[in-house]
Amino acid sequence: PDLHLADHPRWQADPDEMSDMSPIRPPRGAATVGRLADLDPVEVGAVLYMRLCWDNPDALAALTRDFVPLLGPVSGEVAARGFHQLSLLCQSHARRPLCPHGLTCACLGGDEACFARLVSSAAEGAREEALMMALLLVRADFAPMVTGLAQDAGLALRRMGLRAGADAVASPTPAARKAGTTLH
Repeated sequence: PDLHLADHPRWQADPDEMSDMSPIRPPRGAATVGRLADLDPVEVGAVLYMRLCWDNPDALAALTRDFVPLLGPVSGEVAARGFHQLSLLCQSHARRPLCPHGLTCACLGGDEACFARLVSSAAEGAREEALMMALLLVRADFAPMVTGLAQDAGLALRRMGLRAGADAVASPTPAARKAGTTLH
């Protein structure tokens, strides 16, 4: 069963260590701001594949298994590597630690909403908006690179959706579903 991030032991405070001045709260980036069902297929795909990549050593293989059947062997591998690199850059060069929800969670966290908008805006050619979203997530010196990778990722997700129908992007293959955690 899915647990909310606030229920995770890491975010539970020891009463002896708490004071009114420093309450323990889950990170703001994990706060629920919506539901995946409210997003378009490219945004849903961006969030689910970002979740898949988070702390998953087999993420690139899972991305490749999902992308290749819909994009072909060369384009699928290139798109999988690009999305993986995008996720790694967002993790390693974030302005603060980013907090995705669990892969099977129906909620949409604040960081995830920003990432989804980054990918979607970049794919639509709204480069300034995408760059603004990137600046919210990563250090300024990495934002242009992240924006370029987000554009490639968004266009790949759009092509995947066109080839398999919108439901394919909104519901990744079994490889993507198995890799998730149950925590937000």
